[in-house]
Amino acid sequence: MPSLGSILHGAWRWLPRDLRRKALYGALDLTAPRATPFARLKPGPLIVGGQLTTASGLGESARLCLDALRTLGWDAGHADISRLFLRSDLPAALPGPEAQAGEGGTLILHVNGPYMRYVAARLGRRFMAGRRIIGYWAWELPVMGADWRRGLTQVHEIWVPSRFNAAALPRGSTIPVRVVPHPVRRRGVERNRARFGLAEDAFVVLTAFDMGSAYTRKNPRAAIAAFRQAFGDDPDCRMVLKVSHAGDAGWAMADLKQALAGAGNIRLLDDILTGDDMAMLVASADAVLSLHRAEGFGLLLAEAMLHAVPVVATNWSGNTDFMTAEDSALVSYRLVPASDPQGTYNLPGAEWADASVGEAAAWLRRLRDEPELRRLMGQRARENAGEKLSLAAYRQAIGDSLAPP
Repeated sequence: MPSLGSILHGAWRWLPRDLRRKALYGALDLTAPRATPFARLKPGPLIVGGQLTTASGLGESARLCLDALRTLGWDAGHADISRLFLRSDLPAALPGPEAQAGEGGTLILHVNGPYMRYVAARLGRRFMAGRRIIGYWAWELPVMGADWRRGLTQVHEIWVPSRFNAAALPRGSTIPVRVVPHPVRRRGVERNRARFGLAEDAFVVLTAFDMGSAYTRKNPRAAIAAFRQAFGDDPDCRMVLKVSHAGDAGWAMADLKQALAGAGNIRLLDDILTGDDMAMLVASADAVLSLHRAEGFGLLLAEAMLHAVPVVATNWSGNTDFMTAEDSALVSYRLVPASDPQGTYNLPGAEWADASVGEAAAWLRRLRDEPELRRLMGQRARENAGEKLSLAAYRQAIGDSLAPP
């Protein structure tokens, strides 16, 4: 039987998007505490806040930050806000002390601009008071909507994972901005195809996305089309299509299943996986495919590179900060007007990429036919991404933004 929280979450999502936003923003404009003036900030602990027990890109962003800071010597604590979004689907054991109200210090809050007031209101004035707030924001278009400006009143500084994000921030803001790429780590797991029922001698292509991150933006239909164009019904070539939070968009799942009709060599996997299991799935692939229309960063692609798995991806947006033609199969594109049935990316004048399905198919065939190319590309990817996304690079990007550990 579904929980009351899941029922309320479903009812909320059923309401038209514009109506939801109007109701939410109207209430929050009255209740959300603003950022504490600099003169009234209090010294205290370093805290990482975010959806730390949610299996999503935003959740992984916060987890990576917390782990990296602690590894670098900061005694960082945590504030898990997964419950505020009615979504906690990972184990709750988190390192460091749990944040408390009234303690001051610095809070790195992995919450995007439109939801900053909501989170501030739910955490409460006593919790937010006296803290220096760093908002870690990620966006997937060259421009940000007006609703992102609402979050500016809740932060003292903004971090973003890519130059693409930094360029999209609202014009005219005087808030400091730092590009702080995710400190993506290679988990200590290895290829294990038996875990996922995959044949050892098959050529396996992995495409993965979270339905909450916008189905159209992730563009899985193009990935399916590229795989089908490359291999048809060849049983020795397999695609794994990993989808998280499939219930967030029933219409999208129906569309996806229609695209998969008759494709016996494509497997839909919609289980919730732990971080280690997801890394094991990545390591078990021969190639990772992403014909995204836009990425703020591209965590899956970075993780694949660190596991020496070749990546075939759209040559546009945040992923180009750490991917090059020397270590990845970058796919050409044309820019088209952004059109999103889920409503997140429907901004006047906004464009995103339409990647070449034919070029992606050609890359997949090459990677299947040339094992040595796969090996060399994977090796270069591991080396280059390992350097760009290392803890040392992360520490350098933070600079003097935080007090020394």
